[in-house]
Amino acid sequence: MKYFNLGTSDLKVPAVAVGCMRLADRPVPEVAALIDTALENGCNFFEHADIYGRGEELKCESIFAQAFSQTCAVRDQVILQSKCGIIPGVMYDFSKEHILEAVEGSLRRLKTDYLDVLVLHRPDALVEPEEVAEAFDILESSGKVRHFGVSNHKSAQIELLKRYVRQPLLVDQLQFSIVNSTMVQSGMETNMTTAGAVDRDDSVLDYCRLHDMTIQTWSPFQYGFIEGCFIGSEKYPELNQVLEELADKYHVTPATIAGAWILRHPAKMQIIAGTTNPKHLLEIFEAADITLSREEWYRLYLSAGHILP
Repeated sequence: MKYFNLGTSDLKVPAVAVGCMRLADRPVPEVAALIDTALENGCNFFEHADIYGRGEELKCESIFAQAFSQTCAVRDQVILQSKCGIIPGVMYDFSKEHILEAVEGSLRRLKTDYLDVLVLHRPDALVEPEEVAEAFDILESSGKVRHFGVSNHKSAQIELLKRYVRQPLLVDQLQFSIVNSTMVQSGMETNMTTAGAVDRDDSVLDYCRLHDMTIQTWSPFQYGFIEGCFIGSEKYPELNQVLEELADKYHVTPATIAGAWILRHPAKMQIIAGTTNPKHLLEIFEAADITLSREEWYRLYLSAGHILP
């Protein structure tokens, strides 16, 4: 496993993290086996959100805590990150009160005294950054949260928060894959009239590189908005042909190559792997051990239907 510092912090993190969005429907012993598999292979980072799962007892954080108690791991050996700010189907809420309540809920479900990282889930149109700053100060001074970040935020939205928040914002969690790569497309097709030239992300990729923020990639193997996996999909025959060829070359699986494509980018992105299958998780972990050539990276990019102007 490859490691690097999370953002500007001294917190060492693995290149691949375990995303826990799908744990609610899994038996506790299976989740425990997933945790063990991750730890045995150098991955100690587990990524959550307070909305993952259906109800308080079935929330993914609760299932994770039950499973974790059945492993031999101890709290200080792992990095726990969770997100807050979404009230499903109702609103987004970055108020001081909600952030503090959400963290208390995550701590209770995860059966821990602190989060290593707290991430604001999606931009709240009614955000008052002064309140966010107050909440962060309380959480940091109380020891309940050690590091902070955001998710799905544009550059200007991050700058607005940074004007008031004292703590470094270490991460921005963004959807990114070979297929969903608007952050790359808009830069590649600058000054063009092509569809890819539309800047949907406020140059957030370059912003994160300039400010040493770690991009955590969610849905790294999905097309659309969590519509399905592009690996093996009939929708992407050329891409899958190239994935298969490179998988044969490196003696790995197509999933490994798709992960290696993300990690090849010099932004030092961190993959959030959402699988609950230990075998698939190991395939994704192998991506950290492969460095694709520049030609291979571009070949995959083009095979997904993107262009070089």
